[in-house]
Amino acid sequence: MNIRVLLVEDDLDLAATLVDYLELEGICCDHAANGVAGLQFINQQYFDVMILDVNMPRMDGLSVCRKMREQGINTPILMLTARDTLDDKLAGFSAGSDDYLVKPFEMRELIARIHVLAQRRSGQTNKLSLCDVHADFSAKTLVREQRTLQLSPTGWKIIEVLMRKSPEVVSKEQLVQAIWGDELPDSDSLKVHLFKLRQQVDTKNEAKLIHTIAGQGFVFRESNISEKPSEK
Repeated sequence: MNIRVLLVEDDLDLAATLVDYLELEGICCDHAANGVAGLQFINQQYFDVMILDVNMPRMDGLSVCRKMREQGINTPILMLTARDTLDDKLAGFSAGSDDYLVKPFEMRELIARIHVLAQRRSGQTNKLSLCDVHADFSAKTLVREQRTLQLSPTGWKIIEVLMRKSPEVVSKEQLVQAIWGDELPDSDSLKVHLFKLRQQVDTKNEAKLIHTIAGQGFVFRESNISEKPSEK
């Protein structure tokens, strides 16, 4: 499993150490030096886990966490702080964090917590049922209305990202990053794969589930007229 982490930390020395260590462990890590930059990153790219410092300039970690949850972003968040009182931890959980790690900490514990959080959204549950679609990502079986669908490897990556993120909208950049990483595909590749996926999942006699939301990205859910989805 390839894990992509966003580290939001204003201590540049600590951030450099963490980025280097995570990359040695095979974990790709991007860094933002403050909360405002962290929000920009999380809205533009796909991450499996966010590591978020509590005390930062411009926007503190609790505010970042709260803002993400208000926007419907469900990326698992690991809070870093020098405060270890119960009230501090409860404040973090109340803001929407998933886990808490007190500085100083052992690197091995950080790695273990990252793996647990990444699995919480992207792999812990290998079976999902949304609307009338039943997916088993381990067995690679997808069934809709008693139809078993045969997807390409890329089709499987797309449907997994969209179903796990549902009902959130996934931006084009986030989807490309989740599927191809830093090896950018041809400009029309995503469009072609989405067209083929729609042909298999959304037949003429069934409700459309894979939508293009103009100016935002793609989403897997029943149609919401107010959002004016476009299938182009």
